[in-house]
Amino acid sequence: MQIQSTPQVIGPSQRRWSLDDYHQMIAAGILSRNERVELIHGYILEMVPQEPPHSSATSSFGNEFVLTFAGKAWIRQQLPLMIAPDSEPEPDIAVVRIDPRRYRDRHPTPDDVYFLIEVADSTLKYDSDRKAQLYAQAQIPEYWIIDVKQRQVLIMRNPQHNGYRERQVVALTDAISPIAFPEILIQLSDFWE
Repeated sequence: MQIQSTPQVIGPSQRRWSLDDYHQMIAAGILSRNERVELIHGYILEMVPQEPPHSSATSSFGNEFVLTFAGKAWIRQQLPLMIAPDSEPEPDIAVVRIDPRRYRDRHPTPDDVYFLIEVADSTLKYDSDRKAQLYAQAQIPEYWIIDVKQRQVLIMRNPQHNGYRERQVVALTDAISPIAFPEILIQLSDFWE
């Protein structure tokens, strides 16, 4: 009896990058500061181009949050967040601790974050799966996904290693209070009218 082995199929390998690698590529000009990319679990991923509904929702929430959280938190729009050892996403909105000296030398880290928001028009699955897992593993206490097509917000809280334990869909007519700021009530309809 002759035993025939199946030839091993070898495919292309993927290289994973660290935060240091990523920053060195930016400093060396390999990645332009104007490129719309982010580092997620060691992979450099191109971000999806923004359509008007995405841009409008991001601007509406961001501009209103600057006023709402004045003196309580800083609002960063589409700026890097360092998640060691191998991720640097650029959430649409990050509500972070006020610490101007700290952010001169580095981007905020999960310890600086009150909550994050991603706006989804074509990226809902990615934002609710891969990004949610990344943010939960980093112990981001609260994560919102603004679903512009369904006109609702998915609120995720109580991060665990494999994702968020609590998920709640909030309708356009509802109001939300972030965990870190229970005294602030955000009326969602104000952002879509």
